[in-house]
This record gives sequence, structure tokens and C-alpha cells, in this order.
Amino acid sequence: MGMRNSYLIPFYFFCFHAVLWGQTGTIRGTVTNAINKEPIAYTVIGIEGTTIGTSTDENGTYTLSGLQPGIYNIKANFIGYKPVTIYEIQVGNVNTTFVNIQMEEMSVEMQEAVVKAQPFARKEESPLSLRSIGVAEIKRNPGGNRDISRVIQSLPGVAITSSFRNDIIVRGGSPNENRFYLDGIEVPTINHFSTQGASGGPVGLINVDFIQDLDFYSGAFPANRGNALSSVLDFKFKDARTDHPAFSLTLGSNDLAATVETPLTPKSTLIASWRRSYLQFLFKAFE
Repeated sequence: MGMRNSYLIPFYFFCFHAVLWGQTGTIRGTVTNAINKEPIAYTVIGIEGTTIGTSTDENGTYTLSGLQPGIYNIKANFIGYKPVTIYEIQVGNVNTTFVNIQMEEMSVEMQEAVVKAQPFARKEESPLSLRSIGVAEIKRNPGGNRDISRVIQSLPGVAITSSFRNDIIVRGGSPNENRFYLDGIEVPTINHFSTQGASGGPVGLINVDFIQDLDFYSGAFPANRGNALSSVLDFKFKDARTDHPAFSLTLGSNDLAATVETPLTPKSTLIASWRRSYLQFLFKAFE
């Protein structure tokens, strides 16, 4: 009997390993009109570089399932609306990733169609000096420590004042010439312990787990983002989960963070986070 059980143990381990290996991820969300927030039905949703795609239902919701864990770019297309691409979406095999998409209407004028191939690939944001940064890129930035300002400092045309501060100098401008927006609301700084006349500080105050993506303008600022001389950082908060509660724990080199998100009612959600720095304990231990 004991020998029979010894043969069963490797078999159980093999089955358990096969189940873990076979787990796939899912992207789910809603496509709405950016102006009136009405859902857009039958929008084509696809993953760049693959043949995986789907379309939204009557309520504007979509689901992309069977995805291997990794980072994807998804694109939304619908007649009469500008195509939208969401970059750097991190998909795991445990929790569903929620990505809500807003599309802007455009006027379509039927004229003579001329097909002309461009010799060089040019991104849509290049003429506007715009760089869109996803959460996955912020988290995996080497040496960034999940700090958004540290990630910005590594971009072309951006310099720093010192290694222990988050001041941002864009194209030779002053650190106080940058403007920061959170969901369209201007805030004076995005760092703790910032000094007068500068926007930087030793530690960032924005939790990456709250961010959907970041638009970094180093020139050609939008008309509704005035009073900017060097750059504009436009943050967009993400929506919490709508299916079931979820919890995440992050252990960094100098802090510990916990995030919880859960649906409250059919039309409301909640996302909250707690972060604690333990640098003072390390300083005390090393005297």
C-alpha cells in the first residue's frame, strides 16, 4: 500500500503542475463615448500582433479570454470614431484585467481615396511630442522603484538636479515649469517633501496601483492644459474591479504597500491602498 502511494505522489504533482501551466488570463472592459459616456456596441477589439479579437455587445462590454500571461496592446475600431490603442496592458493568470476604453467621434467626409505607402513608420504621438506610458512600463523600469518621476527622468530630453530628488528638468526648463494633472484636475506636485520653487522631492506620492496610464507632453501642449512651459504630465486613474474583490501586496526595497479593490453597487466601485516606508528601521539597524 505504501509503494502504491509513492507512485501516486508524482502523478498528483504532475496533474497539479499541468493545471497551473494551463491557466490563462482575461481582459474585460467597456467601450464608451468620451463625450456622453454612452456605450458603443459592436466595436471591434483586437490585440496587436495577434489574430485574437472580439467585439462589444449591446451594452458596450467585451471580453478577451485565453491569453497567456504577458503584456499586450489592444486596439478599438468603430466606424465614425477615432481608433484607440491602449498600450502596456499586463495580463496575469489569476485576476481578470479590466480596461475601459473611451472613443471620440470624428467627422467622415467621403472623398477620393489615395493609397500611399510611408517609407518610415511614424507613431501617432510623434508629431505632438507625446509619450504614453503604461503601468507595466513604470513597474518594470530598472531602478525606478515604482516611482513615476524616476521613470520620466530616464526619457530623452529630461535631466535631473541630483540623484536623491525627483525634480524634472525638461529641455533645459526649470523644475517648477512642469504641470501635473490627475484625471483633468491640476495638482501642484506629485512628490513628498517638495521644496519651494521646485516640484520634486525624495519620494513620489502617487501610487502606481491607482494609475491606468500616463501621458507625458514635452511640447505642443493641449489647449486645455495651459500655463505649461516645460512639460505636462497627465495621469488617468483606473477603475476598480466590477466582478469580485481583489487584493494585492507589494514589497519594495524601501516600502510595503497593499491595495484592495471591490465592487460596491452595480454602478459604484472602491479602490484603496496603504503604503508604509521602513527606511527608518534600516537606518536604525545600520546605525
